[in-house]
Amino acid sequence: MGKLAQRFLDPEKSGVYRVSGAGVPRTAAREAGLALLEVSLDGVADKDALLRQFAASLGFPDWFGGNWDALEDCLTDLSWHAAAGFVLLLPGADTLAALHADDYGVLIDVLASCAQYWRERGVPFFAVCDDPGGALVLPALFNEAER
Repeated sequence: MGKLAQRFLDPEKSGVYRVSGAGVPRTAAREAGLALLEVSLDGVADKDALLRQFAASLGFPDWFGGNWDALEDCLTDLSWHAAAGFVLLLPGADTLAALHADDYGVLIDVLASCAQYWRERGVPFFAVCDDPGGALVLPALFNEAER
């Protein structure tokens, strides 16, 4: 098992990270046996579209309320995705940050809160923002030695 897959299995390392290209984390999540979830943020025009994209991509239940609190509620439940842990890939995060900085900031706060929730329960949860240009102010998911 690769170093990144091993890292994905450690709930203490749960958090929100950036990566340039989703291929490596995609492979590592599969290798680790974690649920691989993906929400494309490309072309998201506003908060409502962002929340709809999450709901549609992750198959949120009917009770999803379409607001930030409801997003956090769903991401800290995920009972409809039975898994030992979760890797949430977010392609287009860099574009969202550039065009809708406030919504991006709230989203990162929500994701960090969810990672903390899962960490406290001993379940890995990694939100991985695709950032080809390296512009996002987030820790890098891995360095080349961890591939």
